[in-house]
Amino acid sequence: MKFVLAPDSFKESMSARKACLAMEKGIMAVFPNAECVIAPMADGGEGTVESLVSGLKGKIIKTEVTGPLGENVIAEYGLIDEGQTAVIEMASASGLELLKLEDRNPLLTTTYGTGQLFKHALDQGVKRFLIGIGGSATNDGGAGMLQALGVSLKDRYGQELPFGGGVLSRLHSVDISGMDSRIHSVKIDVACDVTNPLIGENGASSIFGPQKGATPEMVRTLDQNLAHFADVTKKQLSKDYAHVDGAGAAGGLGWGLMAFLQARLKKGIDLVIEYTGLEDVVKGADFVFTGEGSIDGQTLFGKTPYGVAAIASKYSVPVIAFAGRIGNGVESLYENGFTAIIGIQKGVTTLEEALAYGEENLAAAAENICRVLRI
Repeated sequence: MKFVLAPDSFKESMSARKACLAMEKGIMAVFPNAECVIAPMADGGEGTVESLVSGLKGKIIKTEVTGPLGENVIAEYGLIDEGQTAVIEMASASGLELLKLEDRNPLLTTTYGTGQLFKHALDQGVKRFLIGIGGSATNDGGAGMLQALGVSLKDRYGQELPFGGGVLSRLHSVDISGMDSRIHSVKIDVACDVTNPLIGENGASSIFGPQKGATPEMVRTLDQNLAHFADVTKKQLSKDYAHVDGAGAAGGLGWGLMAFLQARLKKGIDLVIEYTGLEDVVKGADFVFTGEGSIDGQTLFGKTPYGVAAIASKYSVPVIAFAGRIGNGVESLYENGFTAIIGIQKGVTTLEEALAYGEENLAAAAENICRVLRI
């Protein structure tokens, strides 16, 4: 029998790879001669680098970059495809997780470190990028990233703009002549699961600014500043992406990636499936096991188990999903490629215990399902 194991991480309990190994342990207890294809998944957010590097036998690169408030931080990215592809989580360099709650201020935070990760990867000779842009601390439209790559953003006095979304109102000229020329010869895919435009009531500042520390007054300032950034760029470079779906992701980084780096924005799980070649390994499988920490009706909206189930259903392969928590609305999943959805908890327990025994519980649940399959 052939099992394809393609879960996401179970947050705060186990990585996607550890979830695969727990599933494999349960399967082997019943079917010791089974073929288990380990394919750890992610949706472009936290854990994407780890999943792709472990699943595709890549390597992790660590380097010092500029953090969101200008401090030095150690960030990391992955190299896969024999070093031809770099996998970046912008949060590693420019993420909210790097800041204390009281230090969050999108008027000041920068994506400069994310641009440095691009340059470091280019120095390794990569030809393709996959960048996840969730978890950002920034609202600068990608200005810092662009400056790290050699784009000049100057005020009316010819001075380079400092970091942060709060100074973009001073932008007078955009000069891309100094941009790292290597960036034009690589392909850039962006894992983006939001559809917000750059500006307006549904834009980057209004929707995501408050969680990054923005007050209502700051939100208005940031939105006006991003609008000015987009207007100057449109007039001087004929780049008009402000109202494209996803432009508002990561404080406007989605816009910066599209307007200046010709990046392609797609759902995170779709990109991970593409990069891992999941469809090829699902062909001919007897069962697909997937899952993540919580599964409910929202799983249909681009979450990892749904993306995996959509691929498996193309080849009529049964899909069994495991979850630490099963919420409301899962009935709709049975009409969209899911054969069964299994909770892994053995009984009433505290959250701390559930997280601590996640691997053990998942292995036991997988074993129990396999005992049923053996019948």
